[in-house]
Amino acid sequence: MTTSPAERPTGSVEVRLAHTADLDDATLKAARILLYDVFDDMTAEDWEHSLGGLHALVHEDGVLIGHAAVVQRRLLHSGRALRCGYVEGVGVRADRRGRGHGAAMMDALERVIRNAYDLGALSASDAAAFYAARGWQLWRGPSSALTPTGIRRTPDEDGTLFVHTGSAPLDLEGDLTCDWREGDVW
Repeated sequence: MTTSPAERPTGSVEVRLAHTADLDDATLKAARILLYDVFDDMTAEDWEHSLGGLHALVHEDGVLIGHAAVVQRRLLHSGRALRCGYVEGVGVRADRRGRGHGAAMMDALERVIRNAYDLGALSASDAAAFYAARGWQLWRGPSSALTPTGIRRTPDEDGTLFVHTGSAPLDLEGDLTCDWREGDVW
Protein backbone atom coordinates (compact mmCIF):
# COMPACT_ATOMS: atom_id res chain seq x y z
CA MET A 1 0.00 0.00 0.00
CA THR A 2 1.34 3.43 -0.84
CA THR A 3 0.63 6.55 1.13
CA SER A 4 0.47 10.14 0.06
CA PRO A 5 3.19 12.49 1.31
CA ALA A 6 0.75 13.95 3.85
CA GLU A 7 0.15 10.47 5.31
CA ARG A 8 3.78 9.39 5.57
CA PRO A 9 5.31 9.36 9.03
CA THR A 10 7.33 12.49 9.79
CA GLY A 11 10.13 13.29 12.21
CA SER A 12 12.39 10.65 13.69
CA VAL A 13 10.07 7.64 13.58
CA GLU A 14 11.03 4.10 14.51
CA VAL A 15 8.87 1.01 13.99
CA ARG A 16 10.07 -1.86 16.17
CA LEU A 17 8.83 -5.45 16.12
CA ALA A 18 9.44 -7.34 19.39
CA HIS A 19 8.01 -10.25 21.34
CA THR A 20 6.31 -9.54 24.66
CA ALA A 21 9.15 -11.38 26.43
CA ASP A 22 11.67 -8.92 24.98
CA LEU A 23 9.89 -5.76 26.13
CA ASP A 24 10.88 -4.11 29.38
CA ASP A 25 8.35 -3.07 32.01
CA ALA A 26 8.50 0.61 31.00
CA THR A 27 7.64 -0.18 27.36
CA LEU A 28 4.78 -2.48 28.34
CA LYS A 29 3.45 0.16 30.73
CA ALA A 30 3.67 2.86 28.03
CA ALA A 31 1.84 0.60 25.55
CA ARG A 32 -0.92 -0.16 28.06
CA ILE A 33 -1.36 3.53 28.88
CA LEU A 34 -1.45 4.39 25.17
CA LEU A 35 -4.19 1.83 24.47
CA TYR A 36 -6.25 2.99 27.46
CA ASP A 37 -6.00 6.53 26.05
CA VAL A 38 -6.99 5.41 22.54
CA PHE A 39 -9.93 3.20 23.56
CA ASP A 40 -12.60 4.45 25.95
CA ASP A 41 -13.78 0.90 26.66
CA MET A 42 -10.37 -0.78 27.08
CA THR A 43 -10.32 -3.44 29.81
CA ALA A 44 -7.62 -5.38 31.63
CA GLU A 45 -8.67 -8.45 29.61
CA ASP A 46 -8.28 -6.48 26.35
CA TRP A 47 -4.73 -5.60 27.37
CA GLU A 48 -4.03 -9.23 28.30
CA HIS A 49 -5.21 -10.30 24.83
CA SER A 50 -2.39 -8.19 23.34
CA LEU A 51 0.30 -10.05 25.26
CA GLY A 52 2.27 -13.18 24.38
CA GLY A 53 2.98 -12.43 20.74
CA LEU A 54 4.76 -9.87 18.61
CA HIS A 55 4.26 -6.14 19.12
CA ALA A 56 4.71 -3.50 16.45
CA LEU A 57 5.70 -0.32 18.27
CA VAL A 58 6.03 3.13 16.74
CA HIS A 59 8.24 5.62 18.49
CA GLU A 60 8.58 9.22 17.42
CA ASP A 61 11.54 11.04 18.91
CA GLY A 62 11.75 8.32 21.58
CA VAL A 63 8.07 8.50 22.62
CA LEU A 64 5.69 5.58 22.03
CA ILE A 65 2.88 6.80 19.77
CA GLY A 66 1.58 3.54 18.26
CA HIS A 67 1.04 -0.08 19.23
CA ALA A 68 -0.32 -3.19 17.53
CA ALA A 69 0.13 -6.87 18.33
CA VAL A 70 -0.31 -10.24 16.68
CA VAL A 71 -0.89 -13.26 18.92
CA GLN A 72 -1.41 -16.90 18.03
CA ARG A 73 -4.92 -18.31 18.27
CA ARG A 74 -6.71 -21.34 16.87
CA LEU A 75 -9.72 -20.83 14.60
CA LEU A 76 -11.95 -23.69 13.46
CA HIS A 77 -13.14 -23.62 9.86
CA SER A 78 -14.30 -26.31 7.47
CA GLY A 79 -13.31 -29.11 9.84
CA ARG A 80 -9.78 -27.78 10.40
CA ALA A 81 -8.03 -26.10 13.31
CA LEU A 82 -6.11 -23.22 11.73
CA ARG A 83 -3.08 -21.45 13.22
CA CYS A 84 -4.17 -17.83 13.22
CA GLY A 85 -2.20 -14.62 13.69
CA TYR A 86 -4.83 -12.59 15.54
CA VAL A 87 -4.35 -8.82 15.56
CA GLU A 88 -4.98 -6.99 18.84
CA GLY A 89 -4.47 -3.58 20.41
CA VAL A 90 -4.02 -1.46 17.27
CA GLY A 91 -3.87 2.17 18.29
CA VAL A 92 -2.11 5.42 17.47
CA ARG A 93 -2.00 8.45 19.74
CA ALA A 94 -4.77 10.89 18.70
CA ASP A 95 -2.43 13.73 17.76
CA ARG A 96 -0.33 11.44 15.52
CA ARG A 97 -3.10 9.80 13.47
CA GLY A 98 -3.35 10.10 9.69
CA ARG A 99 0.42 10.02 9.17
CA GLY A 100 0.85 6.38 8.15
CA HIS A 101 1.79 4.99 11.57
CA GLY A 102 -1.08 2.48 11.60
CA ALA A 103 -0.14 1.33 8.10
CA ALA A 104 3.51 0.93 9.13
CA MET A 105 2.55 -1.24 12.10
CA MET A 106 0.18 -3.33 9.99
CA ASP A 107 2.88 -3.78 7.30
CA ALA A 108 5.08 -5.40 9.95
CA LEU A 109 2.31 -7.58 11.38
CA GLU A 110 1.01 -8.66 7.97
CA ARG A 111 4.50 -9.86 7.04
CA VAL A 112 4.50 -12.02 10.16
CA ILE A 113 1.00 -13.33 9.39
CA ARG A 114 1.91 -14.21 5.78
CA ASN A 115 5.05 -16.07 6.82
CA ALA A 116 4.04 -17.75 10.09
CA TYR A 117 0.29 -18.44 10.11
CA ASP A 118 -2.45 -20.12 8.08
CA LEU A 119 -4.42 -16.85 8.16
CA GLY A 120 -4.77 -13.56 9.99
CA ALA A 121 -7.92 -12.36 11.72
CA LEU A 122 -9.16 -9.39 13.69
CA SER A 123 -12.36 -7.81 14.94
CA ALA A 124 -13.01 -4.22 13.91
CA SER A 125 -16.03 -2.02 13.56
CA ASP A 126 -14.75 1.56 13.73
CA ALA A 127 -11.71 0.97 11.50
CA ALA A 128 -13.31 -1.44 9.02
CA ALA A 129 -12.47 0.77 6.01
CA PHE A 130 -8.79 0.90 7.03
CA TYR A 131 -8.48 -2.90 7.06
CA ALA A 132 -10.56 -3.41 3.91
CA ALA A 133 -8.30 -0.96 2.04
CA ARG A 134 -5.31 -3.10 3.11
CA GLY A 135 -6.84 -6.23 1.57
CA TRP A 136 -8.41 -7.71 4.68
CA GLN A 137 -11.67 -9.45 3.77
CA LEU A 138 -14.90 -9.22 5.72
CA TRP A 139 -16.00 -12.59 7.07
CA ARG A 140 -19.59 -12.97 5.86
CA GLY A 141 -20.44 -16.27 7.57
CA PRO A 142 -21.58 -16.94 11.13
CA SER A 143 -19.11 -16.64 13.99
CA SER A 144 -18.89 -18.72 17.15
CA ALA A 145 -16.60 -19.42 20.09
CA LEU A 146 -15.46 -22.77 21.44
CA THR A 147 -16.45 -22.24 25.09
CA PRO A 148 -15.84 -24.59 28.05
CA THR A 149 -19.43 -25.82 27.55
CA GLY A 150 -19.25 -26.23 23.78
CA ILE A 151 -19.59 -24.10 20.66
CA ARG A 152 -21.63 -20.91 21.19
CA ARG A 153 -22.69 -18.50 18.46
CA THR A 154 -21.35 -14.95 18.70
CA PRO A 155 -23.87 -13.07 16.52
CA ASP A 156 -22.77 -9.64 17.82
CA GLU A 157 -19.42 -10.23 16.08
CA ASP A 158 -20.95 -11.05 12.71
CA GLY A 159 -20.05 -8.28 10.28
CA THR A 160 -17.03 -7.11 12.31
CA LEU A 161 -14.55 -9.93 11.63
CA PHE A 162 -11.86 -9.58 8.97
CA VAL A 163 -9.42 -12.17 7.68
CA HIS A 164 -6.11 -11.89 5.90
CA THR A 165 -5.91 -14.97 3.75
CA GLY A 166 -2.87 -17.13 3.84
CA SER A 167 -2.21 -20.73 2.93
CA ALA A 168 -5.52 -22.15 4.20
CA PRO A 169 -8.47 -22.29 1.80
CA LEU A 170 -11.34 -20.24 3.23
CA ASP A 171 -15.07 -20.06 2.56
CA LEU A 172 -15.85 -16.50 3.68
CA GLU A 173 -19.52 -17.46 4.10
CA GLY A 174 -18.82 -20.57 6.17
CA ASP A 175 -18.68 -20.97 9.93
CA LEU A 176 -15.71 -19.51 11.81
CA THR A 177 -15.10 -20.48 15.44
CA CYS A 178 -12.45 -18.99 17.72
CA ASP A 179 -10.75 -20.57 20.70
CA TRP A 180 -11.91 -19.58 24.20
CA ARG A 181 -10.49 -16.75 26.28
CA GLU A 182 -11.77 -14.53 29.07
CA GLY A 183 -13.39 -11.21 28.11
CA ASP A 184 -14.21 -10.51 24.48
CA VAL A 185 -13.71 -13.85 22.76
CA TRP A 186 -13.17 -12.15 19.42
